[in-house]
Amino acid sequence: MNYTTRLMPQRKRIALVAHDNKKRELLEWAAWNRELLAQHELFATGTTGKLLEDVIGVPVTRFQSGPLGGDQQIGAKIAEGEIDFMIFFWDPLSPQPHDTDVKALLRIAVVWNIPIACNRASADFMISSALMTGEYERLIVDYQPYRERQVEALIGETRDEPEAEI
Repeated sequence: MNYTTRLMPQRKRIALVAHDNKKRELLEWAAWNRELLAQHELFATGTTGKLLEDVIGVPVTRFQSGPLGGDQQIGAKIAEGEIDFMIFFWDPLSPQPHDTDVKALLRIAVVWNIPIACNRASADFMISSALMTGEYERLIVDYQPYRERQVEALIGETRDEPEAEI
């Protein structure tokens, strides 16, 4: 498998997401880490973003609420290389109306090899890492052969089909 790299800048672009019954925990964590978070660019889904702005007093780029497409908007930013890592406090014991979106968001974060913290302990370890203060070259699978294989397969299928009669 071949890899490419993507540079994570010194000023990180951090997505912050929390399920409803985890919002208080995320807000407490963010308040405790206010000085560090203020040095980075923050993104969040709807309500979480508004609450974070109020609690830590720094601007947060806000997307839709998770169930209204916010999870997918963050996933798109990850795929475009515009979010460097994600802190997502989710509740494994409560079913969510948008579970498929949550799974898709976590999957896309893994596809693009961004760090993900899903609880307070992993978030603490992640932001206290020496890698937070400098640039970091993240390895990403080179998906170009996959893209080309898909196109070649489709082209091959159309060549094998008989031409339509007029």
